Amino acid sequence: MPESSTSDTRERLISSAADLIAASPGEDFSLRAVCDAAGVKMPTLYHFFGSKQGLIDAVVAHGFDLYLGEKSAMESSGDPIQDIRAGWDAHVAFGLANPGFYTLMYGKVRPGYSPAAQSRPSEILRGLADRAADQGRLVVPPEQAAAHVLVTNIGVTLRQIVLARPDPALSAAVREGTIAAITGTAERPAAPLTTAVEIAAARPEILGRTQTQLLVEWLTTIAAHQED
Repeated sequence: MPESSTSDTRERLISSAADLIAASPGEDFSLRAVCDAAGVKMPTLYHFFGSKQGLIDAVVAHGFDLYLGEKSAMESSGDPIQDIRAGWDAHVAFGLANPGFYTLMYGKVRPGYSPAAQSRPSEILRGLADRAADQGRLVVPPEQAAAHVLVTNIGVTLRQIVLARPDPALSAAVREGTIAAITGTAERPAAPLTTAVEIAAARPEILGRTQTQLLVEWLTTIAAHQED
């Protein structure tokens, strides 16, 4: 079988499984239905994926490709905390728009197992946390900050999927509570410069992106000198 034909057949099987999952989020699907939709025999499916779990893993990777494709199209604000905030909203939006994919990506848990594709968005988040830490914006280690954001983001998204309705007020409240926890603005009400930095970062539309970035850099520099 030519290489291009082999690749096409594999992608057709993944696409067929993805369509079945998208059509009935949270429900099981049959391999026979996948094969029928893709126009292949069962041995062909096992040739490519080895098992149903192998096919599911490939669909999960496809889901992460879609998710990261959307994230890569987002323009960075230049501020890591604001980008974490925007990333949170994009994460929730993807889950609500693609509940079938999302429940496979984050809702199906096997102890001691994490899909390889799951590490990609985590690395992006960790990179933003590292940048925030370099700017002196975090009160916890960056790996802890990234984990804190991820687990709360997943929890909020899954809750909205379970309830089958968006809850933007809940998402925004948990998002801001999470950011306050990792930046320390909840525990340090007497630190006006730190508070001003996070307020400016949260509302870049007031001054504009360039001016907000400059203000954040200036206030961060002043706050660092105050601590010296």
